[in-house]
Amino acid sequence: MFTGIIQTIGKIKSTRAGAFCFEAQSSFFNEVKIGDSIAVNGVCLTAIEIGDDYFKADISQETLRCTVFNYLSINSSVNLEKALRFNQGIDGHLVSGHIDGIAKVVGQFIEGESTRFKINAPKNLIKYIAKKGSICINGVSLTVNDINDCVFDINIVPHTLKATTLGELEINSGVNLEVDIIARHLEQLLHH
Repeated sequence: MFTGIIQTIGKIKSTRAGAFCFEAQSSFFNEVKIGDSIAVNGVCLTAIEIGDDYFKADISQETLRCTVFNYLSINSSVNLEKALRFNQGIDGHLVSGHIDGIAKVVGQFIEGESTRFKINAPKNLIKYIAKKGSICINGVSLTVNDINDCVFDINIVPHTLKATTLGELEINSGVNLEVDIIARHLEQLLHH
């Protein structure tokens, strides 16, 4: 589990045959060991190799299919977060690291000191998104401001734009989308 509070921005160092290598400042890797989970743009990955300033992870075909990893290249920036520990507080919301699909930025404008993004979600996921509810975009815990059909709005403050890769988003950018885990489980319970 994760919180959606990004700890650092890293970069893709290399991609080879289903394995990606991510680099970041060396302090991020303090206390990280092989087998630990690290969220990369919201995707829960298992560290299979760790160096002073990098880690490697295998990425399955399923992960490539339902995330933006296929669209990223060497030196692309990524949001990184280590797994939540039981003795740690939760500042964002509970995030599983299991991406539900790819959404697309369809609008972006300045609103006061913040930036408002309009995100077009896949039709099958919009039922899990609630106004003033939690949403995870590229691993960042955010609040939904409004919903209109399949488009929802998020408002991002300057600190979050600087501390995450969200400041690099443009119109038509694809983003990893994880809906609120409680909404997914409620649907499953009600279905049965």
